[in-house]
Amino acid sequence: MNAPIIAFFNNKGGVGKTSLVYHLAWMYQTLGLRVIAADLDPQANLTAAFLDEARLEEIWLLDQQPRTVFRCVRPLIRGTGDIVTPQLESIQARLSLLVGDLQLADFEGNLAAEWPGCMDRKELSFRVTSAFWRLLQRAQQQHAANVILIDLGPNLGAINRAALIAADYVVVPLSPDLFSLQGLKNLGPTVRRWRQEWRERVLKNPAPDLSLPSGNLKPVGYIVLQHLQHTVRPDRPVKAYERWLQQIASTYWHSVLNRTDVEPPKDIASDPYCLASIKHYKSLMPLAQAVHKPVFQLKAEDGALGASLPMAQQAHQDFELLARRIARNCKAYQQQTKC
Repeated sequence: MNAPIIAFFNNKGGVGKTSLVYHLAWMYQTLGLRVIAADLDPQANLTAAFLDEARLEEIWLLDQQPRTVFRCVRPLIRGTGDIVTPQLESIQARLSLLVGDLQLADFEGNLAAEWPGCMDRKELSFRVTSAFWRLLQRAQQQHAANVILIDLGPNLGAINRAALIAADYVVVPLSPDLFSLQGLKNLGPTVRRWRQEWRERVLKNPAPDLSLPSGNLKPVGYIVLQHLQHTVRPDRPVKAYERWLQQIASTYWHSVLNRTDVEPPKDIASDPYCLASIKHYKSLMPLAQAVHKPVFQLKAEDGALGASLPMAQQAHQDFELLARRIARNCKAYQQQTKC
């Protein structure tokens, strides 16, 4: 059975998406699942969260093995072959990383150029467009993964189109601000268009032996990530924060779900698609980044002292609840598909 592939995507940057994927990857392995965290963002921030600079130097500069997503697709870029099976980076016994690479940006042109070629039944076009999905399938078999989490960059380019085609589900992290709401209005219609265009292309696959993703991407919900300034300033910024917060549910239902036939929930508290509202953990986030640990694993020896320890324990509860909600929503879609 294939592991569900869950993409975390918002075309508005700076909402804490990478930190969210990082913590959920750790939480799912804590809950006993075998997890692959796949860094498909050319900025490779997720990779930097997992690995220290010395290890990154070994992988990027000294080692030519297919340990990064870029090296796995490089034969397609060069026109010398197909994808190469990735060598995953082991983080824990149940947690592995598909290492990101800044050079992945070089693949953007190939993905953009080959998208129209699928309509002309060109086999190379299908191999390029489906490269991420086929990489993830090989990684899943290699790691015997139960779940795959994808981190994506904040744009609506060809790399993210190919990554979302490869995914089964999408989770949208966002902040209660004007930019996130505008991003939702772009994201929803674009993703629906990509999904429909890929379904049309799949029917034209000229190679019966070439497995392709179905493209049945499902939106399972959104996560509101609170920022520090919204929790400590009892003045005008808080009023703006509350105003944007109240618009999230209706914007998500109209723009992402395309549900204009029903009255959307009035707020995120009553919205089943609101997976969580994650608070800012103040000084714990930079501390966690410094020691390459999730917030909920910080100990006194890491520098989490005084009131920081109860905050770390609260973070464990928050992320466990979120991880279970995402899994439940994905399972609900699976059950609907079987019916």
